[in-house]
Amino acid sequence: MSAKERKGTGISSQWRGSTGLVTRGADGKVVFLFGEVQPSVVCSPLEVCDIELEAGEVVRDVLVGDTVRWKIEPATSGAVGGQAIHLIVKPSEPGLVTSMVVTTSRRTYHIQLKSNASQYMARVGFEYPEAVSSRLGDINARLGTDVLPGAGVPAEQLSFAYSVSGNASWRPTRVYSDGVKTYIQFPSSLSGQDAPVLFVVSGGQNRIVNYRLKGDMMVVDYQIDTAILVSGVGFWNQDKVTIRRGG
Repeated sequence: MSAKERKGTGISSQWRGSTGLVTRGADGKVVFLFGEVQPSVVCSPLEVCDIELEAGEVVRDVLVGDTVRWKIEPATSGAVGGQAIHLIVKPSEPGLVTSMVVTTSRRTYHIQLKSNASQYMARVGFEYPEAVSSRLGDINARLGTDVLPGAGVPAEQLSFAYSVSGNASWRPTRVYSDGVKTYIQFPSSLSGQDAPVLFVVSGGQNRIVNYRLKGDMMVVDYQIDTAILVSGVGFWNQDKVTIRRGG
């Protein structure tokens, strides 16, 4: 072989021999991530291997390297309009290795088939990257309209125009308002500890105000402009954090 041919066969060999992601699906199905590597499906002469394709996918061609010692039969499952194609694979004897190419209306599968005297994969299926991306997009879309803790209104209806200054282990992770109340969210590590005291700056004086603490959320029943959170006793042992609206 020429240098280019050796390089090409080396690349193909590396792809065929790579170990890809294999997980367990429903009902004991062996699930491969489509397109990552060439999946290797192990079958047995006295058993049936069921390779399930994506629902709604139409098979165009099934090509097998060894058509004499490997038998491939199609089957279907599911309701009309959303049926899934199954390829039922049976080898005639153990110790065989061949390849199979399946072309469909959506993609092309390159699968390696191996036969073993007793071990086999009863059910095989695939996870598709585009399907994962689609589900992730749906989740992100829902998160975009989800309500934030405490406020009970969609995120786009809240104002996050607050600045937080100062250092403390319990420094708020975010402050926001729904136009009526102010919500101060602390790190989850605050649970089980004494919460800081809230002072609202009014007329040049710090005034203690009423608030409710629900888990890691402090709720004040009106919008605050400037407030100070204080924890600890004595000047040197106090931690202070300042909150300003519009800063």
